[in-house]
Amino acid sequence: MDQHNSVRIIIVVTAIVLAVVSLVVSDRLVRQMSQDERVKMEVWAQATRAMATSDYQHTLNLMSQIMLQNKTIPAIMVNEQGEIISYNNIDLPRKNPHLYLYEKLQEFRDSSYPPIIIDSTPPTYIYYSDSKLLSQITIFPYVQIVVFLIILGMSSLAIYSLKRADQNSIWEGLSRETAHQLGTPISSLMAWRELLAASDTDPMVVHEMGKDIQRLEMIADRFQKIGSVPNLKPSNLGELILRTISYLQPRISPQVELVVVEPDEDNIYAQMSDPLIAWVLENLIKNAVDAMQAKGKITISYGFLGKGVYCDVADTGRGIPWRKFETIFRPGYSTRQRGWGLGLSLARRIVDDYHSGRIFVKQSELGIGTTFRITLNKAAAPLAE
Repeated sequence: MDQHNSVRIIIVVTAIVLAVVSLVVSDRLVRQMSQDERVKMEVWAQATRAMATSDYQHTLNLMSQIMLQNKTIPAIMVNEQGEIISYNNIDLPRKNPHLYLYEKLQEFRDSSYPPIIIDSTPPTYIYYSDSKLLSQITIFPYVQIVVFLIILGMSSLAIYSLKRADQNSIWEGLSRETAHQLGTPISSLMAWRELLAASDTDPMVVHEMGKDIQRLEMIADRFQKIGSVPNLKPSNLGELILRTISYLQPRISPQVELVVVEPDEDNIYAQMSDPLIAWVLENLIKNAVDAMQAKGKITISYGFLGKGVYCDVADTGRGIPWRKFETIFRPGYSTRQRGWGLGLSLARRIVDDYHSGRIFVKQSELGIGTTFRITLNKAAAPLAE
């Protein structure tokens, strides 16, 4: 709850600061425009007085005053031959100022503003461009749009982060509670197994019951690890794959062929939690069996990949449309009527969040098959004790 309040406070404070900045900038632009309007009115008054007299000197003084009172608009006055008479509001560089001024003149000529012609003898021409104030006013709405999009993006990201944090909290609580609830029946089953072993029950039945109890213990351990930060340690990826296949092979259709492609390198170690990665592999293999309708070939290959390791699980099933490459990892998505749609979502959580790796659809073709890829961080082989 404290995290939610902190995010809300940050968003509100950011919005207030940006609103204040926007108001200050707007007020500054309005003040500048007000000053310019005052100057223009003074020039208009002097022009009115000039019209009432035919004094040539008074007219020249008015033209000079107009140029001097222009504090914002960059302007260049030239004669009939194109020679520069005067300029205003143009910052000249120290190097080649004369050349720079004529380059500016050409730039003004190429603009969309026609020159202002002063009817005199000989005539003079004034070329000009946008003032800094006009440029600021033109850009300001776009700046406001960008600021609004930034606030919107920050708010969306904050809401998404909070929602993700809530989901993680629910997942962890549910997983820990599931592990806890499984503990009691597992203990009871272990007691019944010991009772059966002491009686005349067939030893094969007792043995198989023991294997099922071990399976339930492993499932409870997995839920416990999902509900807390798992302990990652260097582990042999090849041995984990073989153990997983050894467990699944007698429990899936005999018409499904499981093949492991051994890499050229030996002892490929990854930084991982064995029970959780085994869960991910089991999920991918079971999904592949369903996609092939319990008949086909599943190929598992692994090896080094840059600074990490990879494991590919390829099937000969019906394939996945490319538009659903990400959709299948969303909680609740399932193609089975009785599916909960949590398998691949949990797999991504285990690989991406807990192992800082990636799980994704490497490739898929409809009617041919799909290849999933898992990438994990490489680890050095542990020292022999």
